[in-house]
Amino acid sequence: MSNNDPGIRKAQPADTPKMKNCVKAAYRHYIARMGKPPGPMLDDYSEVVRKHQAFVAELDGQVVGVLVLILRDDGILLDNFAVPPEYQGQGLGRKLVEFAKSEARNQEFSHLDLYTHECMAENIEMYKRRGYVNTERRTVRGYQRVYMRKSLPKLAD
Repeated sequence: MSNNDPGIRKAQPADTPKMKNCVKAAYRHYIARMGKPPGPMLDDYSEVVRKHQAFVAELDGQVVGVLVLILRDDGILLDNFAVPPEYQGQGLGRKLVEFAKSEARNQEFSHLDLYTHECMAENIEMYKRRGYVNTERRTVRGYQRVYMRKSLPKLAD
């Protein structure tokens, strides 16, 4: 990252247009591969902010990252994290995922779940290298998803 390290904060309703733009920029290159827009591009971010744990990474007033966590009975699902191409390769995606793991631990969950589309093989391999294991494959809203889980160490008392 540059000298200006983006901060992560809870998303506010006023952030939703910037969140949508961030997600569109981050995911648009997958449209040709998938034959349709990835699911996060279709989400209503006003509803996402209202219903879920949504965060933005911000740098100089610009939203440069989005993170959406969904609380479930058995844990937290990392539903979406997005970084526009011009900010990729600088560690921001990793910072968002580390933040998600920290949130899961702080909420006393022993694991973090996520999913990716089955055609995103590079993402699946990256998650495997980072300790995530496949838990299931499922079709949701017409998308073939690979679900993965990472066990999280307990926080020290």
